[in-house]
Amino acid sequence: MPVKVSWPIVIGVIHPNIGGWVGSYFTRRNVNTWYQTLKKPSWTPPNWMFGPIWTTLYCSMGYSSYLVWKDGDGFERAALPLSIYGTNLLLNWAWSPIYFGLKNVKWALYEIVLLWGSTAAMAISFYKVNKLAGCLIIPYFVWTSLATALNYVIYRDNKPNVEAVTDGKMK
Repeated sequence: MPVKVSWPIVIGVIHPNIGGWVGSYFTRRNVNTWYQTLKKPSWTPPNWMFGPIWTTLYCSMGYSSYLVWKDGDGFERAALPLSIYGTNLLLNWAWSPIYFGLKNVKWALYEIVLLWGSTAAMAISFYKVNKLAGCLIIPYFVWTSLATALNYVIYRDNKPNVEAVTDGKMK
């Protein structure tokens, strides 16, 4: 008996990972070089954790978006939550190229604050359509909170060095 595949679920789960895969290109190029030169707080997670955590979070975000799409009759009742989700994904995907690609810690901080706010808005708007979908965003919100705090502390503790970076090159 063949297994029936729910393509909307598969697409929903894979879709957010696409930007993560693209962003990992920028991260891999600079994580063991430029990033290692930055002063980081003692509570910085080890580099190996980021890939598995982001993959898990992207999958749960994608599944949450599927639940909202399904329970919101597509865009009929879920246009706003899914629009917030789309905005959140774009902000999420933009962070690695800004931080690791351009090496612009300051602009990445501004960007991640917007990401953090859109994550909170997404959790609330998803919860109104499907309680499980909203709850599945909580780990993403917690991780984004940690990432925002980490971005801030790295900016604060490396300010003279990171502000000297323009267009990915030292002045």
